[in-house]
Amino acid sequence: MKTKYSIIVSCFLIGLSLFSCKDLDEMNINPNGVDPNQADVSLLLGTVITGTGNTMNGYGGLGDISGVMQHIQQDGWAGGVNAYDWTANEWDGFYENLRNAKEMLRKADEAGNDFYKGAAKVFLAYNFGAIADFWGDAPFWSDSPADAPFWSKYSAAPYLEGICADDGIMKPRYDKQRDIYIGVIELLKEANTLFSQPQSAYIINPDQDPLYNGDVAKWRKFANSLRLRYYLRISTKERDIAETGIKEILGDPAQYPLILTPADDAAYACIGATTGNSWRTTTVFSKTIDSEYLRRKMCQTLIDKMWPTHNDPTRAKDPRLGVWANKVETPLKLDLTKDVEFDQIIDGVRVIGDSVSTRWERTNGGIQKHKLNYDTDYIGYPPAWTDGTLYVYNLNMPGGQGRYNPHASQLGSLYEKAADPLLKARMLSAAEMQFCLAEIAYNGWGGDAKEHYNAAIRVSLETWGVSSGYNDFITHPDIAYNETLEQIIEQKWIASWTAACEAWFDWRRTGFPVLAEGTRTKNPVPPIRFYYGTKELSYNRDNLEVAIDRLEPTPQPFSEPGNTKNSAWSRMWLLQETGKPW
Repeated sequence: MKTKYSIIVSCFLIGLSLFSCKDLDEMNINPNGVDPNQADVSLLLGTVITGTGNTMNGYGGLGDISGVMQHIQQDGWAGGVNAYDWTANEWDGFYENLRNAKEMLRKADEAGNDFYKGAAKVFLAYNFGAIADFWGDAPFWSDSPADAPFWSKYSAAPYLEGICADDGIMKPRYDKQRDIYIGVIELLKEANTLFSQPQSAYIINPDQDPLYNGDVAKWRKFANSLRLRYYLRISTKERDIAETGIKEILGDPAQYPLILTPADDAAYACIGATTGNSWRTTTVFSKTIDSEYLRRKMCQTLIDKMWPTHNDPTRAKDPRLGVWANKVETPLKLDLTKDVEFDQIIDGVRVIGDSVSTRWERTNGGIQKHKLNYDTDYIGYPPAWTDGTLYVYNLNMPGGQGRYNPHASQLGSLYEKAADPLLKARMLSAAEMQFCLAEIAYNGWGGDAKEHYNAAIRVSLETWGVSSGYNDFITHPDIAYNETLEQIIEQKWIASWTAACEAWFDWRRTGFPVLAEGTRTKNPVPPIRFYYGTKELSYNRDNLEVAIDRLEPTPQPFSEPGNTKNSAWSRMWLLQETGKPW
């Protein structure tokens, strides 16, 4: 971000990049972006919002974490999603967002503009919180003098020019994960105060706010909802702090409003004009036989929870699945009255004899302990499946990595589009908040668990345009509230579709949903953190080693032979001594 443009060119570039939904874990720094030192504070807001949303969407919006949480699997180039063969995850994108948020806070402080100060603190909190969630200990507070301006007290990664140089800190220390979480909560308290005035008291450019169009009341809800999220995050390790903070928020809804309806969701939609600002799996700009869209398949774990196996009439059918997935084009049918080698498509159904079935299960399915699936509606890929041609056997059908499979459910056709009102980077939702409130009530800290559980499912169905089915759905025995934490978290996991990072963080601290791993994963259990990246090992190794030493390695088979503590299966502070998630 070194090139200086005129303000007209700057505005144009901001407009082009504003709603990009691509993987910013792969494209972290925009060399054509606006220099924060030259940008108006209102222009920085859109950059900070979309930079943060895109970074999170890169992991949880059908990315690697969507695979960890078994929402999807990939049938091609699948290692990170299916098998967790991660090596290192660099945090450049998050610290670039922090650099921009820090500059926005500085400019807003100079101008005395409380709205942009509040928005900057929300996104400082969001990005620092995410870094702590993914990695654990990280650079947070600098060693600046206590009387230095608030914004100058933030340190950041040494290889990002400018963000540490302001304070003369090129090799920042690693603060403890717990301290980062407490700091995040304090930032959000300050943001709530900054958003407490009437709308007319603020000077805002609403056109540069893709999140809430300058609506201060909605920003205030976002700040308090994010704060509530982090109280729950630390509730096992810091129960007293969490309980006190939660009761403060719930005790004064006028002072601490929350996101409780989809209209207030912290989410923004893609523009869809180019590949750079479209949904990541769009096929609008390319019609190749293998694509980002085609290589992502539904995971059978999610389908099993949402749709009856073999059309079992006793199971609830979740109406959201019809939005998220397409039905199988060519179901399989085993017909024992046919010749054992029979294999033909009849009226859109592939009918096979006993030998065909047995041979597939022995050769293809046997190595991964999987049998043929004869469901007629939705079929997903098992966890960690390694064969791109699932169920395509002994018949002249197209197959291969990242290609169409007539025997499995593709993602819904929605995800072929470049843009749609449902294609959003989702940072925090009403469904999440209602599930959080249900868990809080379950813990005995206030509220009615059933009321919030029902509301969570209702707003999730509303979000995905299928609310007409709510009354029948919520009264079904599978779905009706059964007074267990497992049910609350499991339904929250389902509702986190295309926002799977939060489901991962919930799973780590609760152990729910219970996930069975495939046979080809790198480890028999899902990972619980990101590796520290090679850049930090190169540039700031001494400080990083202190952080790594505070990790707790897990014994075999939940660790990696010969690896250091810097493992995806080492426990950070948040999970130490909790016995979770495994």
